[in-house]
Amino acid sequence: MRLNEISYNDAVPIDGYGTGFFRIGGKRHDGAVLVMPSGVSGWGGFEDTAAVLDHVGDIDVLFVGTGAEIAHPPVAFRTALEDAGIGVETMASPAACRTYNVLLSEGRRVAVALLPV
Repeated sequence: MRLNEISYNDAVPIDGYGTGFFRIGGKRHDGAVLVMPSGVSGWGGFEDTAAVLDHVGDIDVLFVGTGAEIAHPPVAFRTALEDAGIGVETMASPAACRTYNVLLSEGRRVAVALLPV
């Protein structure tokens, strides 16, 4: 088997998660987080579209982690992002973390918004 080292360039991978927190780029972040190409910040939930819309042109897809279980985001949230040209993929937060890391390692223009598990 051949193993290849993954390079994430300037973006940070999600190292892990637990009850109420995420470990991203080696640092612990409590509560909901937004991981963008420019860095990691707190996220205000589905009402907070401004932080994502500031990155129109920088990302193609936003993965939305809805906590321990998959749930549908509000229509207004999805519509605001899709109207701006950002694809929205919703899944449980553990799956969103894994999917984000895989696509990030491929050099894709992705971001992730995560509600804690």
